[in-house]
Amino acid sequence: MFKNSKFPFDKFKPLKILFFAVAFVAFAGAATWIVMYLWNTILADLTSIKPISFWKAAGLLVLSKILFGGFGGRRKRWKHSKSKHKWMNMSGEERQEAKSRWKEYCNTKKSGDKI
Repeated sequence: MFKNSKFPFDKFKPLKILFFAVAFVAFAGAATWIVMYLWNTILADLTSIKPISFWKAAGLLVLSKILFGGFGGRRKRWKHSKSKHKWMNMSGEERQEAKSRWKEYCNTKKSGDKI
């Protein structure tokens, strides 16, 4: 369908990659600068903590991501893959029964009845 198109999409792929790489570096730099600015203006004035450099602020961001943010998305993929694995191991009759139970459950939820 798109093979005969007059607009060459492949020609702009390197530019697209370059744009997103530059945007990521700019966003990371801005976030690091904000952390450095807030640390140096708030904490250095309130306490006896020394001001930090740009690279220390970047390290602080990475450390906080590791400690508090994790690496994201793992739990959701685990649950989904467990359900998918269970579904793939069902026989045809078990799948039909599960579908009918799910339809019944959804219809009861729509009507407002409690199970």
